[in-house]
Amino acid sequence: MLVPGKPANEAVRIQALQDLKLLDTAPEERFDRLTRLAKRLFNVPIALVTLVDKERQWFKSCVGLDTTETPRSVSFCAHAILRDELMLVPDAREDERFHDNPLVTGEPNIRFYAGYPLTVPSGNKMGTLCLIDTKPRDLDEEERALLRDLAGMAEQELMAVQMASMDELTLLSNRRGFKMLAQHALDACARLEKPATLLFFDLNDFKQINDLYGHAEGDSALKTFADVLRIAFRESDVVGRLGGDEFVALLTGSSHVETTAIMARLKEILEERNATLHRGYAIRFSVGQIEYNPQRHDSVDKLLADADAAMYAHKQALKRC
Repeated sequence: MLVPGKPANEAVRIQALQDLKLLDTAPEERFDRLTRLAKRLFNVPIALVTLVDKERQWFKSCVGLDTTETPRSVSFCAHAILRDELMLVPDAREDERFHDNPLVTGEPNIRFYAGYPLTVPSGNKMGTLCLIDTKPRDLDEEERALLRDLAGMAEQELMAVQMASMDELTLLSNRRGFKMLAQHALDACARLEKPATLLFFDLNDFKQINDLYGHAEGDSALKTFADVLRIAFRESDVVGRLGGDEFVALLTGSSHVETTAIMARLKEILEERNATLHRGYAIRFSVGQIEYNPQRHDSVDKLLADADAAMYAHKQALKRC
């Protein structure tokens, strides 16, 4: 058995995969209908939409198998993402890469494999749409074209997921994406009895930037602030733009001291950016900080509402000063 190699841009590819926020998520009809269709059209017992993670192959959609993942080291799809086109294995027993693979010598007894790599616009290959059979077989040209078309549909769904949960201007999570990720994080904090803190940011005098310098400059200010947030917060924190000039960050497992240190770092980075921009204005913000209370905050919306109120109080205090 040959262990699959890794793409030259593996670190970038893994980051792009994580940015999709699909790993370990619940089944979705948009992907399940594709695997059902593939299974029926090609008359195979198994059809999958796979995502190739660091050390595993995880199934976003699966018909014909009870498991949800396999080790990457034995994955056929990990070989497929090294290619630009179809990877076809008519009989795995006759292929030096797979003849003694445990997925061939044992369950599910793979003989035939056909997988198209799923590529996102950045050029990174996330996984495959693949067919598996327990009997040797081949695909003719028409069938190969059909499988390529189905893979294209799967790629469109991957992008639909990303765009539906991402703010196009700042490339942070949008309101929908933030709420989805934050709810998962809060559920984990409640289960593990870990603290969480929500910070609700609103840019001060943002309307004046638009009025005096134009909306293009306003967009530039939003992107600058988003970049500062991205640098200041940890990879484990959930950061998003709710809309307009409102941003949020959910810190999980952070003590009051850690939160204070992160806020000090954010202000320092923002001051550095303001000093180098030379655009006639400085980006400033008001912030509301709320500690997560599982008894009070039974949803992300309630936590957001409390943090919004705290932010408004901070903004009014700044105006009085």
